[in-house]
Order: sequence, then C-alpha cells, then structure tokens
Amino acid sequence: MAIRINPFIDATAEPPIPEAMSWLPEAGVTPDRPLLNLAQAVPSYPPAESLREAMSKAILDPVTAFYTPILGLETLRKRFASRLSETYDAPVWESEVAITAGGNHAFCMAVLALAGPGDEILVAEPYYFNHTMWCTMQGITPVALPCEAGDGGLLPDPARAERLITDRTRAILLVTPNNPTGTTYPTEVLEAFLDLTKRRNIALLVDETYQDFLPEGTVPHRLFQDPAWRDHFVHLYSFSKAYSLTGYRVGALAAGPVLMEAIGKIADTITICPSHIGQLAALYGIDHLDAWKGARRDDMMRRVVALDAAFAGTPGGFRLVSRGAFFAYIEHPYPDRGAKDVARALVREQAVFMLPGPIFGDGQERYLRAAFANVDEDGIADLGRRLAEF
Repeated sequence: MAIRINPFIDATAEPPIPEAMSWLPEAGVTPDRPLLNLAQAVPSYPPAESLREAMSKAILDPVTAFYTPILGLETLRKRFASRLSETYDAPVWESEVAITAGGNHAFCMAVLALAGPGDEILVAEPYYFNHTMWCTMQGITPVALPCEAGDGGLLPDPARAERLITDRTRAILLVTPNNPTGTTYPTEVLEAFLDLTKRRNIALLVDETYQDFLPEGTVPHRLFQDPAWRDHFVHLYSFSKAYSLTGYRVGALAAGPVLMEAIGKIADTITICPSHIGQLAALYGIDHLDAWKGARRDDMMRRVVALDAAFAGTPGGFRLVSRGAFFAYIEHPYPDRGAKDVARALVREQAVFMLPGPIFGDGQERYLRAAFANVDEDGIADLGRRLAEF
C-alpha cells in the first residue's frame, strides 16, 4: 500500500512554472528570432561586481559557515529598520524586523502565525500563485478578492473586501507593486484597507517585494505612520529583486510584538536562521549600493516607457491592461481561445514565452503575464513586432 500524503498538500495545485517550461522545446527559435523569455520574474542583470567581490572575501571567513541569530544578524535588522524608517517617514525598530530566507518565507511565516485549518485569507485576484498554494497547504481557504480595472490599473476595492469578510477571516493580502499585474496601489487604497482590518480586527499583509522600482523619492504608503500599525499591519519584503540576489534567499518582514513573538517560534523551527552569506549580501547592498539600485530602477522605468510605446497601437490586437515594476498584464484578442492555448502558440510560432492568466486566478482566460525585467528595451520593441505578426 502506498504511503498517504497530507490531504492539504494533495489538494494544492502543482507549481505552474515547470509545466510552462515544458513548452520550450517546441519554441520557434531562429537565428534572427531568439527566445523572448518573459515568464519568470528574474532580473536580467547579475549582482553588482563590488557585492560579488565582497562576498567572495566574506566566504573565506569561517564564521560565515555558522548560524546567525534566529531572526537575523543584529546589524542587518538594525539597518533594515533604519531603511524602513527613512523610506516610510515613520519609526520602525530593530525588534520589529525579522530577516527571512526570501520573501516567500516571510509570507509563509506570517500566514502560519495568523491562521490555521478552516480559516480564510482574502487574496486580491489576480494573485501570485505561491501565496494561494501556501494557504491551501495549511488548510486555509484563500478567498478571491477580484480587482477592478481603472485608470491606475487593476485595483482591489475595500468595500467589496468587507462584504467577503466572515468570522473565519484572519487577514487580507495585497501585493504592491503587484505581481502579476504591475499595478501600484495608491496609498489611499492601502489606508482604507488598514482601516478595514482595524475595524474588523484582522491583519493586513502587504507584500512589497518590488517597491524599490517605484519612482525615486516615492513614499509607497503611510501605513507605518498609523499609531495602530503594530496591531494589524505586516510588511513583507525581499532583497532578491533590488540587488539581484534571487539565489541568495534573503527577505524580511516587519510586524508588531505579538506577531514577532510567533515568528520567532516559527523561524527557529523551519530555518533556524536565514543564510549567513545571504544576509551579508543584503547588508552590503543597503550600505553600499543605493546608486547601483537606483540605476537598475531607472532601467526598469525606461522599459515601462518602451512597453507603452510597443503597445501604443495594440499590436496584433493585444492590449496592455496594466504595467509597472517587473510586470505587464496583457489582454489577448481571442475570446474563443484559452490563455494557455494562446501562450503556447506564441512560444511555438513567435518564440515569445509568457505565462497564461489562469495561473493567477479565476476569470483570467483573456490575459497573459509578461515579466519584462528579463529583456531590454530592444527586446520589448521586438515583442510588439512579434505580437503584430502572430
């Protein structure tokens, strides 16, 4: 008799990226038409050379082979808290910060601390699939909060969210700038959600993995300025995209004392501590790479301009619905074809690799997600030409 798998794991959908990757052998690549890989959100550039040199020296110190404190190096926690205070113009203390093994780890621990089997978490849809997968694995029901199209992109509505709250709701999850749509949520929208969670005594999780790609000088929101933030708001972050450290697995979260006590238990049980070298890389980035990070931000903003130009004439009938940070959300022009069929045909006929919308939730059959951080401005212009030819 075969062993039995945890039924919550059994009920969780398979990771979608490997299936999409299986289409690549049939890609219509030619010498003058290389693959345009717009599938996974990975920076197209390596970490800064100075960071790589610093880490090559750091690894020679045997201390870096050993554990750090459970919630991270004291110096990194202190510097990240200081950076949060500067960015959001509000005091955040070292004790309110945990360093994590990537942004996903931060999210998973926050959810594990807040909810259990039978509980619900509202998730803005379209959503990042790993978020809903983790909820399902824990026996938590992810309740879709459909976003509505407007001039600012695809935005969640606090009033609609309130109608979805039940006595089993433990949190609302938002991602801004958003994966998969690229939409940046206005601070007024985020404040309305915080007011809602305060009123209903639940938590607001805000994943800000891509906030470093907002225009220079932007204050992403004013949630940390609310005196009650420590009772309801959880900030989730990743160093991976800002410093191109996806393989280093280092992220962070900020929360009040009640949640942080629970996070300490969970972190000790799951990871014991984040990667020592990863933490040193993040610390080096904070201390030395503001100019480098700013240049990468400016690169991404130029790519957004290139996207707008490439889609100005709705090439091939494809329409740009929303864009920002690393992502573009695109409506395809075929009402009688599923998004997976269109995405696979684009790989086969034009060597354009994007992800189909249903990966990111129900009602997304007309959409494709493009992770444009993987290509330069010329590649984005080429995307428009290939869509016109499709």
